[in-house]
Amino acid sequence: MVKGWPNPGELVVCTVTKVVDFGAFVALDEYDNKEGLIHISEVASGWVKYIRDHVREGQKIVCKVLDVNPKRGHIDLSFKDVNEHQRRETIQLWKNDQKALKWLQFVAEETKLQPKELEDLEDHIREEFGNLYAVFEEVVQSGGPQGLVKAGIPQNIAESINRIAGENVKVPSVDIAGYVDLLCPTSNGVEIIKKALKAAGSIDGGEGVTVDVSYVGAPRYRIHVIAPDYKKAEKVLTSAAKAAIDFVKKHEGEGEYHRHMEEAKSIS
Repeated sequence: MVKGWPNPGELVVCTVTKVVDFGAFVALDEYDNKEGLIHISEVASGWVKYIRDHVREGQKIVCKVLDVNPKRGHIDLSFKDVNEHQRRETIQLWKNDQKALKWLQFVAEETKLQPKELEDLEDHIREEFGNLYAVFEEVVQSGGPQGLVKAGIPQNIAESINRIAGENVKVPSVDIAGYVDLLCPTSNGVEIIKKALKAAGSIDGGEGVTVDVSYVGAPRYRIHVIAPDYKKAEKVLTSAAKAAIDFVKKHEGEGEYHRHMEEAKSIS
């Protein structure tokens, strides 16, 4: 559970507890089931004839926080101000957080943490990484517990998180490909092209990036890139193609980059 109160503008996961004529009462799942109210004017755009056509008891929904008054214990929410993309994304983040809570329980059992120590660990992770799931993603993407130790997590706990993350978290990746046409009419042209392809395959995209070059059919070669995100994948793919083309051009050859088989553009 997140301590304290939500902030205005924040998206929160709620469970509808009671539906009445003037609105719906909900429990905020992430905030120790604090009660919030969705006024009927915030249930849907336009006139609401039957409120239960939009929300019902027991339903899991995502709301936007409009106003918070801790002294009076009031939280005003809007259901209509949340679009489908926001709803899916917020629910997924919440589900990930629930997974991470279970994994941290395993960490606590493995490292013999007391309840108060586990609570302090959760607070520290939220402060350093934003949410609980992020610490498990971090350790997998960085390839070890060192980053967690630097963030103030004890070595034995960091190693336990690392082990559990390795068993449960799959690093997200993007898989793309492009093509280069390489020609070199010199007597040692075949060797030049081999070295050009080696230059393409040697591009260092950083952690979690792989570059593979394969033969398609003269004079075309395929550059295959796997990276953590699309932006990095495109950058590495372009850099690899440029490296190959630049190499053959320095040796009296020609090169052309094709992002897709049917599209082509020169790299100068």
